[in-house]
Amino acid sequence: MTDILFEDKSIIVCIKPAGLQSQGGKNDLVAVLDEYFSRTDPRAKAYPVHRLDKETSGVMVFAKTQRAAAALSAQITRNEMKKHYYAVVQGEPESSGVFKDLLFHDRQKNKTYTVKRNRKGVKEASLEFKKIGSAENPALVDILLHTGRTHQIRVQFASRKMPLLGDGKYGGGSGKLALFAYKLEFCHPETNEPLCFTATPPNEHPWNLFD
Repeated sequence: MTDILFEDKSIIVCIKPAGLQSQGGKNDLVAVLDEYFSRTDPRAKAYPVHRLDKETSGVMVFAKTQRAAAALSAQITRNEMKKHYYAVVQGEPESSGVFKDLLFHDRQKNKTYTVKRNRKGVKEASLEFKKIGSAENPALVDILLHTGRTHQIRVQFASRKMPLLGDGKYGGGSGKLALFAYKLEFCHPETNEPLCFTATPPNEHPWNLFD
């Protein structure tokens, strides 16, 4: 079972492990949560409202009712759910900055590309980052997503010759993908209370290179 940070009748906030799909797989996190609910809250069902890449770990929220799912999805549409990540990138990024790109996701290859002009299937992508640690090379960056595109963080840094450590798909070499969703901010779908949940990356390479 995954680590649970918070749970009530409407939502559950948990840590998705790396290597487990958020949804869409035979043994995905939805299935894990549904099995847990079968023992603890048989009337509940896990409704996914956002995703993390299979290789990415970190904080996720799932709705437990259709009503809560609709309310959380509306917050995402209005860009009111704030998703913060830590990433270990190769190279030396600037102290802070904003990346804006046009991205195209090839479903057959399951790979995203930066492109120069708008066409069918192309979406705008934006994020802001701050460098918060350096071990000569690589560097640790704190990222706030403005949009939530498939593989967005990975391809936006890789396209600037700063691939994430362990990201073999985008030139970062072998090993575990160094991307962790460490903070999630949103309002409770029933009470509208502002909520903020955080977690710490595992104490292992490459995270333990930084204080």
